[in-house]
Amino acid sequence: MTLLDQDGVRLTLDGDAPDASVATVTLANAAKRNAQDFAMWRALAEAGRLLPGGVRVVVLRGEGPSFSAGLDRRAFTPEGFEGEPSFMDLAAREDAGDAAIAEFQEAFTWFRRNDLISVAAVQGHAIGAGFQLALACDLRVCAEDAQFAMRETSLGLVPDLTGTHPLVGLVGYARALEICVTGRLVRADEAERIGLANLVVSAADLDAATRDLAAAVTAAPRDAVIETKALLRGARDRTYDEQRAAERAAQGRRLRDLAGLAE
Repeated sequence: MTLLDQDGVRLTLDGDAPDASVATVTLANAAKRNAQDFAMWRALAEAGRLLPGGVRVVVLRGEGPSFSAGLDRRAFTPEGFEGEPSFMDLAAREDAGDAAIAEFQEAFTWFRRNDLISVAAVQGHAIGAGFQLALACDLRVCAEDAQFAMRETSLGLVPDLTGTHPLVGLVGYARALEICVTGRLVRADEAERIGLANLVVSAADLDAATRDLAAAVTAAPRDAVIETKALLRGARDRTYDEQRAAERAAQGRRLRDLAGLAE
């Protein structure tokens, strides 16, 4: 069932709403290696708003040989995209484009909602904004030909599409700094070794491995998965004792629910 198909983004349900537990967001501009533009970001944000409440897993994938080659290079020209402000226009605004960038980030933030597990299926290039889109997801299954690179710093910019926080969390500050400031390629085998990739498989097995992971996630009770994700996401910002208290509170909610005592 297709809920959205516009501006290079397609949202489908694996089944009919409201019973579908898995949704797939596909970057559907293979001719341009799924290069991203402002319209695509708006469509990605809309996909998040359109998700039925029963969806538990969102798979993010790209058509063609690349997951996403990053931001469409037209963004770096004075003309920009037709009908859209250029980066130069944004820079000239009183807020230096802050409001516009916040809107762009909405395409990336919803993948980390506590009521969802998001899985990026990455093949070929995931460059710049493509890398950050993969980082927006909770989990990453990669084909053996996957290549990540953060090229923003090389262009005189910074990664600003929510990728820096998860990158540091996954690989640590020093490794994240080195990856960003050099702009080098991180290939699939290294990505798995340093924690960027949860799993690396052959390109032929990418879809099947992603489906298997989605099935494993949905096999567990939904409320327990939601509580567990919230616990883990908040762990870095809590002290050890604060995390112990959070665990107790979450378990209390689960026990009351299982006993039929939840409000």
